[in-house]
Formats: sequence, structure tokens, C-alpha cells
Amino acid sequence: MTTKTKDAAATLPLNQIVPGDCVEVMNSLPAGSIDLIFADPPYNLQLKGDLHRPDNSKVDAVDDAWDQFASFAIYDQFTQAWLAAARRLLKPNGAIWVIGSYHNIFRVGAALQDQGYWILNDVVWRKSNPMPNFRGKRFTNAHETLIWASRDQTSKYTFNYEALKALNEGIQMRSDWVLPICNGGERLKDDNGDKAHPTQKPESLLHRVLLGTTNPGDVVLDPFFGTGTTGAVAKMLGREFIGIERDETYRKHAEKRLSRVRKFDREALQVSTSKRSEPRVPFGQLVERGMLRPGEMLRSMNGRHAAKVRADGTLISDDVRGSIHQVGAALEGAPSCNGWTYWCFKRDGQQVPIDLLRQQIRSELD
Repeated sequence: MTTKTKDAAATLPLNQIVPGDCVEVMNSLPAGSIDLIFADPPYNLQLKGDLHRPDNSKVDAVDDAWDQFASFAIYDQFTQAWLAAARRLLKPNGAIWVIGSYHNIFRVGAALQDQGYWILNDVVWRKSNPMPNFRGKRFTNAHETLIWASRDQTSKYTFNYEALKALNEGIQMRSDWVLPICNGGERLKDDNGDKAHPTQKPESLLHRVLLGTTNPGDVVLDPFFGTGTTGAVAKMLGREFIGIERDETYRKHAEKRLSRVRKFDREALQVSTSKRSEPRVPFGQLVERGMLRPGEMLRSMNGRHAAKVRADGTLISDDVRGSIHQVGAALEGAPSCNGWTYWCFKRDGQQVPIDLLRQQIRSELD
């Protein structure tokens, strides 16, 4: 971390809920200081009149003043203002998530591109228990859309591919997520037993977002903090958070909620990582350090082939010579070969994969 980055972090209101207008507050924070932004802005639902169930009971819909805009033009101005403030805050390798419905997400997506963000994925959150369509005049609205975008096209954004794959029982994580809406004990209630916030997001959704696209210690900003789902999950996962919320009632619910959240221990915060992210170890380093000797024979794991180690870290087998990968591929007649998992050496009568020697060197670098 550079001195400039340390100074910026020192001036951030980490793990706090800042009251006020999101654009004004974001503009007051140091530029280039945030790793990830998760934004759940007003959807501009444009509801006309009350909605009732078949038993004539009224649906507790989103009719709050903060979700009402006089026109699309005014909503677009609002969107452009907060996205500009957000982009200024992101580090060069930072990224943003924005969630919305069909009412607003397409306008938000266009604004993201207009301002220079680079869209990485759109993710469909398919609700396993959506609210039915009571009027029967449209399809049941069973999903919301999230847009994941980096600060710009060249950003080296965080993506914990292996961790998400592990979360999905070893299967590559897709862009359609089936998760339930926030209900039951997770849904915050006020003193009257009503919803504390009409659009509270489930923690499972934020868990997937933060696990996959941040690392422990990263700073996550939520400019529409509400009752604090982003902060609660960030705290559990060992991330720093900043919440911005202008509504005092929402802030009080969020503060109470956050006071009950326990941060996971350090070991539990570790996630599966890709081998590509581990330090590169040249095969020749094993020879330099005497872990393997020039002239020592390596054998393929399938037992069909053998090759001799040379002093410069290459192998030779009959008339084939080259790297551990090139020789393995040539002997197998394959377009490519991972030499680290293909070759083994003999110690105490046992065949040992050469990758164990690489892991030994990597452990010394931790």
C-alpha cells in the first residue's frame, strides 16, 4: 500500500454510516479510495394507485417518496450524478455492482457505458419465491438484474473464480442466480411489525457478490445503504464498509443490525484461489536449488515415458528436448501438457509428483 493510499484510507469513515445525500457525501470522500461499490438505487417504479391481493388486502408496495421521480429525464440526471461521483471514488482496479428491475436497469446500464465504466457481466437474480402477479395482466415479475462493471476497460478487477466455483459445489458459477427474497427472520421489522425497509436485499445475494469480487480488507461502499445488508455481509466477511443513508429511521435499524454482526475469524475468511494467482516458480529453480539434479530421470505419471533433467532446467528424451511442458506434449502427441502434473521423480522407492517441490517453494514465499 502506497503512502498516498494509506493517507486516503485514514480519512475514510470506515465501518460507519454517513448521513446525507449520496452524491454530496461521495464527492466529499478522497478520490481513488474505494475497491468496490454496491448500489441499490431507487427503481423509479412509477406505481399508479394501490395494489390489492385477491382477498382485497393491500400489498405493502414501494410507494416511498425516495422512489418517486417526476420524469425519466429527472431520473436520468440523478443516475448520471451518482454514477459520476461513484466512478471518481473507485481505485483504478475498482468495480461496481448496480441492481435494478425492468423499470430502471436499462437506463442505468446505458449511463454506466456513457460514463466510461466497462460492463463485465449482467447477472439475473431469479427469485425462488417471488410475489405473485395479482392482477393477472402480466408475467409474474420473478427476477431482478445486476450489472457488474469495472471502472474502465483496462481495470484489473477482482474475480475469485475458484471461490465461487467452490460455493457452487465445484461447478462454474453462472450468471443466473436462484436465491430467495428476503423474508422470515432475516426481514427487519419496525415496532409495529411492518417491514423496516420495502426493498431489503437478502444477505445471500451480497455474500455471493462480495465473496466473488472483493478480498478481505477491501473497502466496500454502499451509497444507498438502507438497513445495512451490504455492511452486515461486509463485516462478516472481513471487508471494510462505508454506508451512506439520508433516512434516519433506516440508519437506526442498520446500526442496531450491525451491532449484532460477528466478524468471521481469519481462517474462515480464506477462500479457494486459482493456481494462476500463485507465485510463478520456474522448473529451473528446482535444479538450481538441488531439489532435482542434472541427469536425474523423471517419469510420466502414466509410466509410459521418461526424460532426463538437464542443467539449464530443460528435459531430454531421445531426440525430444525442451521444457517440462514441451517434452510432455511431444511424447504424448498432444497439443499441450501441464508438465507439473505430468512428471514425477523417485524418492525412497516412491514416485513423487514434481509439483510437490513447486508447492514447497511457494510455501516459503507466503
